[in-house]
Amino acid sequence: MSFFNKMLASMGVGSAKVDTVLTKAVYRAGELMEGVVKISGGKTDQQIDAIYLAVYTTYTREMDDRKYTDKAVVQKQKVVDSFTLAANENKEIPFSFTLPYDTPVTKGATRVWIQTVLDIASAVDPTDKDFIQVEPTPLAASVLKEVEALGFRLRKAECEQASRKFRGMYPFMQEFEYVPMTGEFYGKLDELEVVFLSQTADRAELYLQIDRKARGFGGFLAEALDQDETFVPVTIHKSDERDIKSKLYNVLRKYS
Repeated sequence: MSFFNKMLASMGVGSAKVDTVLTKAVYRAGELMEGVVKISGGKTDQQIDAIYLAVYTTYTREMDDRKYTDKAVVQKQKVVDSFTLAANENKEIPFSFTLPYDTPVTKGATRVWIQTVLDIASAVDPTDKDFIQVEPTPLAASVLKEVEALGFRLRKAECEQASRKFRGMYPFMQEFEYVPMTGEFYGKLDELEVVFLSQTADRAELYLQIDRKARGFGGFLAEALDQDETFVPVTIHKSDERDIKSKLYNVLRKYS
């Protein structure tokens, strides 16, 4: 193959192309993902140093009183090591990996996608992006269901930049913002935010931000000073599934 074609390939012209095909488009956090990476060779042989799959999500951050949308890696893994892709050669590489339990749920403006990257030395790396729908883990789904059963309606769900206090593996955390519409907490609370800090198959660590409704001058003063908000850490175990509603109710009643 001519030097000219090799030079074009290094600039991404006539070089290898990649397409990742997933077995489905909807996944639950913690579920096994499977699929095939399809690679088509270009006009010249190319050395592929590695193929990577990365799970990305979007989140908002504030700077100078302005909001920006950023992306963050939830998980990245190597699919295959170095190999040579011949000109016009087609390859299919199967893969499987577990979607992390802390993968954000695709509600509101939150997006999650799988990005495939071919690592090619001295060349423009071909990429492929596949958006997926992510449902909550069974335990998280039970928590959110019971919050609604207590009379709350979801107003907003989004990933925001995590404060230093709550920053763990990721620079973001997902907040589910609810407002009371019926039931005992209507008229007592302005809103309730549910944040999942970390999850496993058997446990969910979360905190509840409980915003009490102002009552009288003292209440309005507390609201003005942000002293009407209470942050309560809560741990939910899989063995608690039958008692999630009562556990949440007792916490809300104590701080409302």
